[in-house]
Amino acid sequence: MSREIIVAAAQMGPIARHETRPQVVVRMLALLEKAAGRGANLVVYPELALTTFFPRWFMADQAEIDTFFETEMPSAEVAPLFARARELGIAMNFGYAEKTVIDGVTHRFNTAILVDPEGNICLKYHKIHLPGHPEHEPWRQFQHLEKRYFELGEASYSCADVLGGRMSLAICNDRRWPETYREVSLRGAEMLLIGYNTPLHYPLAPEHDHLQSFHNHLCMQAGAYQNGLWVVGVGKAGIEEGVAMLGQSCIIAPTGEIVALASTTGDEVVTACCDLDRCQELRENIFNFSKNRRPDMYTMI
Repeated sequence: MSREIIVAAAQMGPIARHETRPQVVVRMLALLEKAAGRGANLVVYPELALTTFFPRWFMADQAEIDTFFETEMPSAEVAPLFARARELGIAMNFGYAEKTVIDGVTHRFNTAILVDPEGNICLKYHKIHLPGHPEHEPWRQFQHLEKRYFELGEASYSCADVLGGRMSLAICNDRRWPETYREVSLRGAEMLLIGYNTPLHYPLAPEHDHLQSFHNHLCMQAGAYQNGLWVVGVGKAGIEEGVAMLGQSCIIAPTGEIVALASTTGDEVVTACCDLDRCQELRENIFNFSKNRRPDMYTMI
């Protein structure tokens, strides 16, 4: 018997700096309702879904920076999203900036969570591969200060059993690294949920700008295929505070095929029926790790 779930990739258009959490949550609720109308069991939103991508600005005042961070989840402002998802019996994943206290020390992370159909946070992930730079670089068209505003996630990837399958989380730049997919697959993950906020312009290698979309899909499709893994990649799209953002949110089968793809630069839902049992096609017949993999030969890693 197949284990099918209907997954909705809930792409979001631009979020302006002045938009409030309640305004953003209204948009997320509309996407949730649309996904529910299509029978979705799981809705996946982008990285930093509750705010604009604030690392594009240099800010010296920590109090100003902290206005973009959540200190509890769900907060009163985000609670309506949790409540409606629970009423509909839908699981969801989204990213946000998290300010938290651990052992009396304040930490700030780029965070993603997986919420089960009962409204419980069953998996939390702190972004491991932070891109960008830590200091103000005024020559840039826009900044990328994730290394300034966030700490590196120090816990490895983990999984949670939800909707009859095993799921894991990653965020944006994590998708560039093949170790991400291999690590979660070796931990038994059958589906990897990845939110992103990716600009179309890359200041350090502008000659690659025209390849942003190609590289976005290339790394996720390769990771899915080589690890027998469903991959759901969901981004922000459109012109956000003057910056063109890569959308093209997608759902990728374990064969590496894109089975659903967003076609706009705004708020949009695309869905696919994902049979988690299809992971075995690749894991048993093409990339059988236990049978064919030779870790003793990979001496450089």
